[in-house]
Amino acid sequence: MTTTRGVRNRNPGNIDWSKANDWVGQTGKEGGPGGRFAVFDTPENGIRALGKLLQTYYKKHKLQTVQAIIKRWAPEVENDTGAYINAVAARCGLKPTEQIRNIKDVRVLAGLMHAIIKHENANFEYPEAVFAEGLRRALA
Repeated sequence: MTTTRGVRNRNPGNIDWSKANDWVGQTGKEGGPGGRFAVFDTPENGIRALGKLLQTYYKKHKLQTVQAIIKRWAPEVENDTGAYINAVAARCGLKPTEQIRNIKDVRVLAGLMHAIIKHENANFEYPEAVFAEGLRRALA
């Protein structure tokens, strides 16, 4: 079985590396100086970064629907963003344009994170304890 980039980098959201982001547990970028994606020391810290970034999208950027979040997360120039939006919304039990009322609701944030991880990593799922710890760190 082939391991996806997100799993290999312990970055299941495939978050771009940026020197502006000093994520907990970030160890560098894939492939060294010319790489694009962040690498984390543990999957829990990669999951944490995903959750923290989703909360930033919601609060700072006022992206409060699955459609708005995924349009920023997975730009159309690189992705089939419409399919991504529909997949995440379906996995979360939300309509793409339905208002997310509270991003810190464990069920809401966990649903978004789980759906993004599955989409980014060919339906890969972390063991429940690993995901739960990353989610806990994201909400701390």
